[in-house]
Amino acid sequence: MSNLLNGLTTEQINDRTRNIDQLDTEQIMRLIHAEDKLITDSIEPLIPKIAQAADFIVEAFKSGGRLFYVGAGTSGRLGILDASECPPTFGTPPSMVQGIIAGGFQAVKDAVEGAEDSEDWGASDMDQHEIGPQDVVVGIAASGRTPYVLGAMRRARERGATVIGLTNNYHTPMTAEADLMLEAVVGPEVILGSTRMKAGTAQKLILNMLTTSSMIRIGKVYDNLMVDLNPSNEKLVHRAKRIIQMATQAPEERVVEAYEASGGHVKTAIVMILANVDCDKARQLLDDNEGFVRQAIASTGTAQENC
Repeated sequence: MSNLLNGLTTEQINDRTRNIDQLDTEQIMRLIHAEDKLITDSIEPLIPKIAQAADFIVEAFKSGGRLFYVGAGTSGRLGILDASECPPTFGTPPSMVQGIIAGGFQAVKDAVEGAEDSEDWGASDMDQHEIGPQDVVVGIAASGRTPYVLGAMRRARERGATVIGLTNNYHTPMTAEADLMLEAVVGPEVILGSTRMKAGTAQKLILNMLTTSSMIRIGKVYDNLMVDLNPSNEKLVHRAKRIIQMATQAPEERVVEAYEASGGHVKTAIVMILANVDCDKARQLLDDNEGFVRQAIASTGTAQENC
């Protein structure tokens, strides 16, 4: 077992945090914070590859495909978190972005013994979700060698999917199973092997970049406003109306009128106001322009002075 871990960056002792057990609370926090500040610098050189991964995802979405995150433990939970935020933020169907964790949803809260050690379980989960050539699968593992994730990546490639590996070590077994590798090497953890810390934070930052940029590229954002959000509770209803007002600078009564006429569909309400059309015409303009608000308005020859 020691030989398995000895070569992993995430399993080395961090000399900068030696004797952390002798520090007071504020000193511990400052040390953790200093390590966290190193994360974004380590990710910056990866941006071209992260962009390439996002472009794969955009193409998948445009062809009716899906995005799957696959991981175990912290990595699996982060994938589920990012996937679960897409429907309320971008109005996507739950099937469009999915997180799969070794051991199933029980493992979100409780450890499932042996789940991450089975390549067969990873492969079986790919079969169960009917992964296909239009899909993108992102395998996430800090070590880059989790059997469940490797098994899932291998089967996903066999089924024709585009496979991306996200790890926090260089030259891992993931490389043989991936079409594209994202190696976010952030160095040893504050506490040896606690990859929920810097490694997990790096993973979350990259997942944010992948889904957010992909959603922008398929028309889910106008200017920098989340215009495809699902107003499923009182807070989001207020946010939806505020977004319409910010996008259009229309008076409150006009915003409320358009919001209600559109059935709470923010994009439609914005096009109604800025293009000065009724609800049906606004929907048609959006359909004709693949859901992009800016293009829908521009197609009518209306100037977009607000965004």
